[in-house]
Amino acid sequence: MSLISDLMSAIQILPGVGPKSAQRLTFYLLQKDKAGGKNLAETLLSAIDKVGECSSCRTLTENTVCKICANPNRLFNQVCVVETPADIIHLENATDFNGKYFVLHGKLSPIDGMGPDELKLGLLVDMLANPSCKEMIIATGSTLEGETTAQYLAHMAEQGGIKATRLAHGVPLGGDLEYIDNSTLAHAFASRTDF
Repeated sequence: MSLISDLMSAIQILPGVGPKSAQRLTFYLLQKDKAGGKNLAETLLSAIDKVGECSSCRTLTENTVCKICANPNRLFNQVCVVETPADIIHLENATDFNGKYFVLHGKLSPIDGMGPDELKLGLLVDMLANPSCKEMIIATGSTLEGETTAQYLAHMAEQGGIKATRLAHGVPLGGDLEYIDNSTLAHAFASRTDF
């Protein structure tokens, strides 16, 4: 295989990038923006080496603790549970939420080998054990797996004596937070209901 073919194959690991898009991106980088391509490669290598999970909430960060968890002005009375780090960005942009987050990095799905241990729900139990914590906001998607995960999380909260709420109004059935516009997400967040 040639380096060009290798690069096209490598680019196809990105979601939504098929052979035609990979070919277009490859030729663009090699013909029109070699400096940008070098910067992309160096930045990607650096990020892969230095970015890991926050020791508290599990979002992606290059520090041991992310900026949100390190912020002393964030309250610990609410923990918002999301599926991905991208969900935190959407909620931060769309809402005035000032609590803590917990990132699952997926959802319960026995077929995909994703159970409570893979989602590291033991860490979430530890967060909920904080005496200041009064509410778990469940912000999983409304897919079958997202709903199953939400039910499991609500049961966990109930066992710990924590109020469980769920995002409502405006999150479409089968939708993920990543694809919802900010005003719809803000309305859904403000209108959450008891689980």
